[in-house]
Order: sequence, then structure tokens, then C-alpha cells
Amino acid sequence: MIGAAHAFNIFKALTMKTLAKIYAITIATVFIAITVSAQQTTKQAKAAAKATAVKSKIDAQNYTFKADYALPMRGGQKYLTSDYDLRITKDSVIAYLPYFGRAYMTAPITPEESGIMFTSTKFAYKVEPKKKGGWLITITPQNVKFVSKLILDVSSTGTASLNVSSNFRDVITFTGYMKE
Repeated sequence: MIGAAHAFNIFKALTMKTLAKIYAITIATVFIAITVSAQQTTKQAKAAAKATAVKSKIDAQNYTFKADYALPMRGGQKYLTSDYDLRITKDSVIAYLPYFGRAYMTAPITPEESGIMFTSTKFAYKVEPKKKGGWLITITPQNVKFVSKLILDVSSTGTASLNVSSNFRDVITFTGYMKE
């Protein structure tokens, strides 16, 4: 038979081992929580810095939208393998984009008329913040024959979509990003 003192020592040893395990698990949990919190804070800081950078470019009216995909009204999405973009500065809008879709007039006379390729120095420019973050930018060129309105929807992460309207063609949308 085991004596009371011996049983107490066994109980004490088991309790100490259990407490040590609980202590180790608690420390590990706290360490993991701090690490995850630090990573989330880092991600949030990077996202905030990205949003600030995008906003400053939009406010300065000096940025470039790079198109990755074209989404014409008719037909499927088209991956763009060439370097297509829309450059905006305070004094000009320069578009170098392809066009896929239906035109409601005779065939183009010059190569510039076949795509969405123009330089405009006379245009209206309006920026509206979106409720859930990002910006909606409306550009209305006043000296361009084939484009009546450009609507650029920019997220705070820099991804964007561009909707191009014309009086003579189907609407076309491009997806892409704001160039760094």
C-alpha cells in the first residue's frame, strides 16, 4: 500500500506536469496571437500605403491605366498580349487601346480609327469617391471623334476597369491596373 505522503508526492508531480503543459500551451498561444496580429497589421499598413499612393496619383491627375483584358459587348473576354494603356495627365489624355466589337459607320480610314487611339488636350475630368473605397473617374474628351466618354473605376488596391463609350461603336470594357 502506498503511503499518504507518497500519494501526495505523486499527485503533486502530476499537477506540476499538467501546470507546466498548460503554461507552455498558454505561452505558445500568446506568441501565435502576437505573430498573427503583427502580420495583419503589416498587411493593413501595406494596403493603406497602396491606397494612399493610388489616391495621390489620382489627385495629381498623373497616372497610367494598363489594360490586361478586353470585354467587348459581343463575343468573349480577350486577353491582351500587347502593351495597351490609357495615360492621364493634367493637360492630356492619351489612349492606346484595341477595339473589338461592332461599329455603326463605314470602315475606318486610318489605323488610328481602327482602335481606341487618340490624344486629347481638351476634356472634362471628374473624380468621385466610392462608398466602399476607391474612385470613379469620368473623362469626357471634347476633341475626339470616336470616343464620347471614358469611365475608370479604380479600387484602393490599384485594380481598375475602364468603360469606353462611343457614338459610333458598341461599348467596350477593359480590366487592368494602375501602373506604379
